[in-house]
Amino acid sequence: MANRNIYSVAQVNSYIKNMFAQDFMLRQVSIKGEVSNCKYHTSGHIYFTIKDAGAAMNAIMFAGSRAAGLSFHMKEGDQVIVTGSVEVYEKTGAYQLYAKKIELDGEGNLYLKFEQLKHELEEMGMFAAEYKQPIPQYAGRIGVVTAPTGAAVQDIRNVSSRRNPYVQVILYPALVQGEGAANSIVKGIQTLDAMNLDVIIVGRGGGSIEDLWAFNEEIVARAIFDCRTPIISAVGHETDWTIADFVSDRRAPTPSAAAELAVSDYRQTLERLDNLCRRMDRNLTGRIDFFREKLSHIKTRLNFLSPQNKLNENKRRLADIEDALERIMKQRLSDCRQRLALLSGTLDAYSPAKKLAQGYAYVEVEKKGALHSVSDINAGDDINIYLIDGHARAVVSEVINDEQRK
Repeated sequence: MANRNIYSVAQVNSYIKNMFAQDFMLRQVSIKGEVSNCKYHTSGHIYFTIKDAGAAMNAIMFAGSRAAGLSFHMKEGDQVIVTGSVEVYEKTGAYQLYAKKIELDGEGNLYLKFEQLKHELEEMGMFAAEYKQPIPQYAGRIGVVTAPTGAAVQDIRNVSSRRNPYVQVILYPALVQGEGAANSIVKGIQTLDAMNLDVIIVGRGGGSIEDLWAFNEEIVARAIFDCRTPIISAVGHETDWTIADFVSDRRAPTPSAAAELAVSDYRQTLERLDNLCRRMDRNLTGRIDFFREKLSHIKTRLNFLSPQNKLNENKRRLADIEDALERIMKQRLSDCRQRLALLSGTLDAYSPAKKLAQGYAYVEVEKKGALHSVSDINAGDDINIYLIDGHARAVVSEVINDEQRK
C-alpha cells in the first residue's frame, strides 16, 4: 500500500486533458453524424449532440465561431460534418467536441449551396421575366447540349423525328456529370450559340443532386444568361429543379418535353394551314359578296345621282309643269271666254247702237255735250239728234218739265 501512487481527481482529469491536447488528430478532426438535442443558448452558444448508429458525442459551438463556421440554421435530425477539436472539460472529466465549422453532409450541403446561389442570382436579376427570350414556334435547326450516349439525346431525337422529320438536330457531346462537366456544358452552349440556331436544348436524364450538380454551377448559369439563342433547360425528371431551369428562357420537365416545346408538329401545322385556308376562302367569299352588294348599291345611287338621270328627271318635271300650265291656261281661257261672253251680253244690253236700233235717239246740246235733263237746255238751243243711221240738227222750241205736265 505504501508504494501505490495515489492521484486526485483533478490530477487525473488534467493528465487526460493533456493527453487529448497532445494528440494531433484530436486537435483538428471532422466528424460526421446526426444532430440531436440541439439548443440555441441566449448567449449565442449552440449545444448539441452528434450521433450515429453506434455512439454519441456532446458538442458545442461558441458564439464567436458561428459567424464564420455556420452558414445555415442547424436543427434536429440534420446530417452534418462537424470540424473542430475534441477536448476534455477538466472540471467534470467529460470530453466533448468543440466545433469550429459545421456544414451539411452530402445532399444537405449541396442543397444549401443551391439555395445560396439561387438567391444570389435572383438578386442579380438573372431570373427576371424581362430577360426571357421567346421560343420560336417553327424551329428548323435545334442544338442539343448533352451526353452523346444515354436516354436524353435519344428521347430528343425520337420526339423531333416524330413531330417533324425535316428539323435538323445538332448535338454537342458534353460531359454532364463529374469533374469538368460544368466547363464542358459552357463550351457546348457557346459553340452552338455561334452557329445561329433557332433554339438550344441543355439537359440530361435524371439522377441525384450530385449527378445534376453541374447544372447548378454559376458558370453554367451565366453562359445560359449570356446566350443569344433561346435556351430550353431539361435537366432530370419533372420534380428536379436546377439553377439552369431558373435562368433559362423556358424550363421543360424532361428532355422529351423539351423536344416537344422546341419542335412543332408539322402535321398539326398542315392541318392548321388547311383550316386557315378554308377560313380565308369563306371570309374572302363573304367579303366578295359583301362588296358586290355594296357595289350594286353604289351603282344604283350613282345612277340616281348621275347628270343624265337628273336631266331626265328635270325633263319629266318640266313636262309635268308644261302639262299643268297648259291645263291652267286652258282653264283660264275658258274662264275668260265665259266672262267675256257675260260682259259681251251685258255690253250688248247697254249698247247705244242697239238702243238706237230699237227707236231710241241720242241727243246732244251743241257745244255742251250729252243731254241728260230738260234742265240742261233752254228754248232756242241747238241740238243734235243721233239715230241708228244718221243724225239731225234741230232747234228747241219749247222745254216742258214733267212736273209742269202734271
